[in-house]
Amino acid sequence: MKKGMQLKFAVLCLVPFIMVLGNSMLIPVLPSIKSALNISQLRVGLLITAFSIPAGIVIPFAGVLSDHVGRVIIIVPALIIYGLGGLIAGIAAVTLENPYPLILAGRIIQGIGAGGTYQLAMALTGDIFKSNERAKALGFLEAANGLGKVISPLAGAAAGLISWYAPFFIYGILAIPAGIAIRFVVSESKENLKKQSYLEYRISLQEIIQKKAMPLISCFLAGMVALFVLFGTLSFYSDLLEVTFKIKGFLKGIIIAGPVLAMAVLSFSLGIFLEKRNRYMKTLIVTGLAVILIGQVLFAVFPFFWSLFAAVTLVGAGVGGVLPPVNTLITSSASTKRRGIITCLYGTVRFFGVAIGPPLYGFIEKIGREIPLALSSGIVAIAIIFGILFINERVIMGKEKSGTG
Repeated sequence: MKKGMQLKFAVLCLVPFIMVLGNSMLIPVLPSIKSALNISQLRVGLLITAFSIPAGIVIPFAGVLSDHVGRVIIIVPALIIYGLGGLIAGIAAVTLENPYPLILAGRIIQGIGAGGTYQLAMALTGDIFKSNERAKALGFLEAANGLGKVISPLAGAAAGLISWYAPFFIYGILAIPAGIAIRFVVSESKENLKKQSYLEYRISLQEIIQKKAMPLISCFLAGMVALFVLFGTLSFYSDLLEVTFKIKGFLKGIIIAGPVLAMAVLSFSLGIFLEKRNRYMKTLIVTGLAVILIGQVLFAVFPFFWSLFAAVTLVGAGVGGVLPPVNTLITSSASTKRRGIITCLYGTVRFFGVAIGPPLYGFIEKIGREIPLALSSGIVAIAIIFGILFINERVIMGKEKSGTG
């Protein structure tokens, strides 16, 4: 990577790092929020959903817009909106007797901002880096996302020692300066900002869909299922640590960081590995999903502390194995002028996976640990079957008639 690109890419890596704080930093303090506001497990789970569903809805529109006006011009205000949503939730918690509705509203605003962040950073990385170097850069970007997942439980637990609402203020403190930094440091190629007609755009998208529908759907499913299981399991695990093992505060944050660290390390390593080994992407995706499935089964069967920790760590490692090759295949499936919408559609299903996990696990938690884990294991098995049958690197990364993928 050239020296001039290093600073630009380092600043761009702030986007996935900060975006992932939106949910991960709240997980360690969810029980404290539940207690302080005297709300049910389902309502506290909605604080994750209120962030993720608006983000999932906004992401495709942000993708289409970025294909026409550029990525940076969307990312900067999106980060500022993300930060302001956190400040609204924090101020409500401090000033109101019943702050839950306004906290929920702040989380929705945060989600709207998040819809224009990570996926566009991924698309912009695909624009900037070509060929095999793209896999390495995307692996680093996912590792930055994973690093955020590692640090965020610790940061959330540490902030929780101050107050249960402290994480909301941290969002604003980090996101708004990051948006300003990207505005002045990250630039786009003039080639990427050339206007295109609606007809050309539509025809090119139809061509991609006709040729690559099932391989792309299988990649989308793999990414969504991986994050659905990760966040659902972590939410469930966080509650188990407090209720069953009486582990709270910063120590709980350290324990939760372990599985996420496994994900970050594997994402970083695979980014380097895939730089010259694109032919292994399908194998890595299917293997990663299989590791997630094993982790889910172990989590359901063994109730002991270390067995649960090992099971969740396996889930984290499996997610780290799935995401880098999936990200590379999806960003390489379309040329620059179509990359925004394809990448953002993928981002939408990722966010819905994150949104569904915690409340679903929380809703059926009373039935017992086995039921939600059996359900999620079945979903992972379906994703494995789709991956084996339909993912094809040559088809996905093949060239478009209107431009290179």
